[in-house]
Amino acid sequence: MPNPATLPAPGAPQTDAPADASVEARMDAAAEALRRVYGYHAFRPAQEPVLRHLFAGFDALAVMPTGGGKSVLYQIPALVLEGTVIVVSPLIALMQDQVEALKQLGVRAALLNSTLTAREQREVEKRFESGALDLLYVAPERLLTDGFMDRLARAHVALFAIDEAHCISQWGHDFRPEYRDLGRVRRMLPDVPCLAVTATADGPTQREILKGLGMHEDDLFVSGFDRPNIRYRVEIAGTEARAQLAAFLRDHEGEAGIVYCMTRAKVDRTAAWLAEHGTVALPYHAGLPASEREANQSRFLREEGVVMVATIAFGMGIDKPNVRFVAHLDVPKSPEAYYQETGRAGRDGLPAEAWMLYSLAGVVQQRKLMDMGGGDGAHVWAQRHKLDAVVGYCETADCRRRVLLNYFGETGYAAADGGERCGNCDTCLTPVETWDATVAAQKAMSAVKRTGERFGAAHVIAVLRGDDTDKVKRFGHDRLPTFGVGEDLDLNAWRSVVRQLIANGYLAIEVDGYGSLRLTPRAVPVLRGQETVWLRKDPTPPTRERKKRRPAGETVAITDAGERVFERLRALRFRLAKSQGVPPYVIFSDRTLREMAEAVPDSLDAMRAVSGVGEAKLARYGEAFLEALGEE
Repeated sequence: MPNPATLPAPGAPQTDAPADASVEARMDAAAEALRRVYGYHAFRPAQEPVLRHLFAGFDALAVMPTGGGKSVLYQIPALVLEGTVIVVSPLIALMQDQVEALKQLGVRAALLNSTLTAREQREVEKRFESGALDLLYVAPERLLTDGFMDRLARAHVALFAIDEAHCISQWGHDFRPEYRDLGRVRRMLPDVPCLAVTATADGPTQREILKGLGMHEDDLFVSGFDRPNIRYRVEIAGTEARAQLAAFLRDHEGEAGIVYCMTRAKVDRTAAWLAEHGTVALPYHAGLPASEREANQSRFLREEGVVMVATIAFGMGIDKPNVRFVAHLDVPKSPEAYYQETGRAGRDGLPAEAWMLYSLAGVVQQRKLMDMGGGDGAHVWAQRHKLDAVVGYCETADCRRRVLLNYFGETGYAAADGGERCGNCDTCLTPVETWDATVAAQKAMSAVKRTGERFGAAHVIAVLRGDDTDKVKRFGHDRLPTFGVGEDLDLNAWRSVVRQLIANGYLAIEVDGYGSLRLTPRAVPVLRGQETVWLRKDPTPPTRERKKRRPAGETVAITDAGERVFERLRALRFRLAKSQGVPPYVIFSDRTLREMAEAVPDSLDAMRAVSGVGEAKLARYGEAFLEALGEE
């Protein structure tokens, strides 16, 4: 790599960076581009060291939370460095959204993927070769074709950026084989800095990305995983899961959100049920016709208050900043998947909620899917370990945020007030009671053992409670010493005991088609009376009352009068977006509109002080929003 003090590449014409730019000169030009183009007055703390590293000619792997500003790390260099920044991404939706948003800012950006016609592709390639593009987003399949690799070798590339870099790692949650071949580009462009960005990479995944891209430990920047504006909640799934979902959605009436289900059939049923009960809900999964998927996604992006009910096929690359909630009706397969999926909420820094329905049946179903997927022993073990971590998160009596961050290696988490509890998850807001469950645990373990470790939780609980079911009688389990010894606890209490014994490693689930329970070595000292077992009491689902929420973390306080002005500005934004066929948020984010509604600027110059109002948008929309602000 070049000497870090000075670099031969000149600054782009639209900046003030000199031809033989030092790192400091480029940082000054970057700060000016951030203000002039984006309307922001300072970089976030985690962005600045990565940009310095890149401007010094080094590679970088940046692990930053969703909504943490990863795209700025390759968009700003496109405005400072001479040449084109190449961004490889597997996400067509992300490419389309970001290119449209960049055009609104006056940035010369384009994309190359399967959505373009042959003529459109040739036009983009021509602009790339002539140096008429600041940024070019390319799908990995297109990037690695011989024709594009030839063009890449002839072009002036300023930076090679890899979005969703966790796809490189086989230990990541979304491994893409074609990402393995990106080393070809690195070898072709050895003097071009490479930037890899991701929101979800634990330690092993980070190390594999570094190795796969030929980077060093000094090139790794981990800015933290905390999203303080997201409120985390977990509820135990009851017999009426839809009623629980409906109660949750009442808190988010008229707001955009995502509801995740494990299967396509469940997506269809849930979306139809919500629509029948007055929610604007649309389905999304791979089994729908492509035209229907695209239409539903377009409505979600362009309309206000749409709820998307989807499998995990939906969401990667969705850049909609005002998603106010993400709900999971099934247990996610890993903390990485959960973190990424919930991270689609509240990208604008305003309050958002991550809510999950959790059940033992959901855990068994995920285990079955993992075992059916095959793979070598190490891969299956890693998958089970990740699922166990999700179960631990669901069962904890500790701060959920701390448990989640600990998984990603942030063991020193402290809340804003210095305490160990975040104050913005259910276990912090309503601390969980615990109880000495040693005797109950011994009874459950004994029932598992005496029934031959061949039956699932429902049968074991029936034996404990003394239920004369046909199955209990057929196997003679009504004659066991453990039959009826658990009459002191009701059905839900025993479900909680068994579930937590599994989560804490005293019992294990056999994926044999029945979810049979067996004892683990950890059960032995409990059965011998050598260990005390403390379990949490499952809280009663909260009584939900619709109330105005205030942001956590980054805040934009707004008065009731400001709220009315905000709605007026939002209506104007929607009309402008609809006339252009673009999502509303590419014009101004909710956060910018809220700040505008509270500050009520009375001139274009005053509007410049509002965060998110750059020069291009000021010229394009400033007068219209000033007029709306002046209305009574």
